Formats: sequence, C-alpha cells, structure tokens
Amino acid sequence: MGERIRLVGALLAFVGGAFLAVQGRLNGELGHVFGDGFLAALVSFGGGLALLLLTVPTTAAGRAGLARLRDALRDGRIRWWQCVGGAAGAFFVSTQGLTVAALGVAVFTVAAVAAQAVSSLLVDRAGLGPAGRVPLTVPRVLGAGLAVVAVAVAVADEFGDPAALWLALLPAVAGLGLGWQSAVNGLVREAAGSTRVTTMVNFGTGTAVLLVVCAVDVAVHGLPDAAPGEPWFYAGGALGIFTIASAVLAVRWLGVLLVGLCQVAGQLVGALVVDVVAPAAGERLSTWTVVGTVLTLLAVVVAALPGRR
Repeated sequence: MGERIRLVGALLAFVGGAFLAVQGRLNGELGHVFGDGFLAALVSFGGGLALLLLTVPTTAAGRAGLARLRDALRDGRIRWWQCVGGAAGAFFVSTQGLTVAALGVAVFTVAAVAAQAVSSLLVDRAGLGPAGRVPLTVPRVLGAGLAVVAVAVAVADEFGDPAALWLALLPAVAGLGLGWQSAVNGLVREAAGSTRVTTMVNFGTGTAVLLVVCAVDVAVHGLPDAAPGEPWFYAGGALGIFTIASAVLAVRWLGVLLVGLCQVAGQLVGALVVDVVAPAAGERLSTWTVVGTVLTLLAVVVAALPGRR
C-alpha cells in the first residue's frame, strides 16, 4: 500500500508539472499581449484565488477547514509565517519578469532548478515538511544532481551570452523559496485538514505580493493598452490550482525533493507536448530538449531508490 500511495503521489506531482507547462505558455502569451509579465502573473494568481473563494468558503467542508486552520494558528500548532508559502511562488514569477530578458530562459531555469534541488534536500533533511525528516542518501543526492544536469541539457540550445550573469542570484533565491513553499504548504494542509483551504491560502498570499509588485510596476510603466479577448488566455489560474493542490497532497507521501523532481519532469514533458501540438511562432522541437527530458525522468527514478545515508 505504501508504494502504491507513493506512485499516486508521483503521478499527481508529474501531472501538476505538466499543467504548469501549459500555464506557462498561457501566461507567456498573456504577458506578450499586455506587454507586462507582472500583470499577467497577477491575472493568473488572481483568477485562481477568485475560483477558490467561490468554492471554499461557500461550502461546509471549506468553512470547517478554515476554522481548523484558525484554531491551529491560535493554539500555536502552526505559525503565521508557515501560511505565506504563496509569497515564494509570487517572488519566483516576479524574478522571471525581472531577469529573463537579461539572462535568457536557459540560465534562469538552471539557476532556479539547481537552487530548488538543494533547498529540497535541506528541507527534507531538517524535517520541515509533513513527511518529517528524510535523510540524505546517495541516490537522493545523485538524483538531484542529475536533475540539474538534465535541465541544463534540455535548454542547452537556448544558452547565449548573458549580459549580467550575476542576476542569476535572483532565480537562485527564488528556487530556494520553492522548496520551502512546498514544505510549509504541506504543514498548512495538515493543520487545516483540507487541500482546498491550503491552496486558497497559497493563492491569497501570492496575490497579495503580486498586487504590491504590480502597483509599483503600473506606477512606473502605466497600464497596458490591450487585453486578449480569448477566454483561454485567462485559464492559467485554474491550471495553477491543480498544480499547487497536487503538490500539497503529494508532499505528505514523497517529501519535498521527489515532489519537486516529479514536477520538473512533468513540466518538461508537458512543454514537449505543447511544442508538438501548438508550437510557438519561430520555435522548433530540439533534440537537446528530448534528451534532457529523458534524463530528468531518470533522475526521478534514481532519487526514489533506497540507499544508505
């Protein structure tokens, strides 16, 4: 039964990563029309939060989960700062808008994934997530390292000559935050006893951070001149709900590292499917991307192997 549950958790995290790839395409197109990636991120987070506000506080189960979370905060069983994991996701999205143009997608992605792998190992080792302490083992460390190499291979043809390589510190810090986000979201789920409540809290804190970022952004650059009329451009929030919810569930069974690796694998596979089904203008499927995706799947298998500390 234990292995079956872990497999279900891995599949959930993988599918959540695939949805993240589709969400990235939609948000990218939305940001292109807006001419502002921050506003696109706010629309995505805000749309997800609106859906959750319509479905969580309006149900008896949702209100009960909110009451349990309130009581856990009041009793000190969970701290307020453990409820702001969504801020890490908002910071990650914000760093995309700040650094991708200068660094390129490749450097940004490798810096973020490498930092996320390190963070996940340390968070598991410290026992900060709901799965408790997960020791460092040779397969887990090798799997994390192989995942970083795999992502570097997958985006190898996008490496250019970054104008300011020091900016890679920002996506690296954002990647560290993603490991922590996964852990604290899992703890909120344990306190609330509800995945939907946890997801709503995550979207709420992320939206709050992006509101501040966008207020500064609009004050400097002004509002966009146009917005897309097609409804599917605004579906990123709904996809993000499943991505966060799947991670909240899976981290209880897999730990932070394996959830992160499964999501990265799902994201690369999802990006491959999107590129085949609906390629972006001027983009083509690269052999490096296929090889890197296969290596990422191998990294998940290696990290899941039992091993000595």
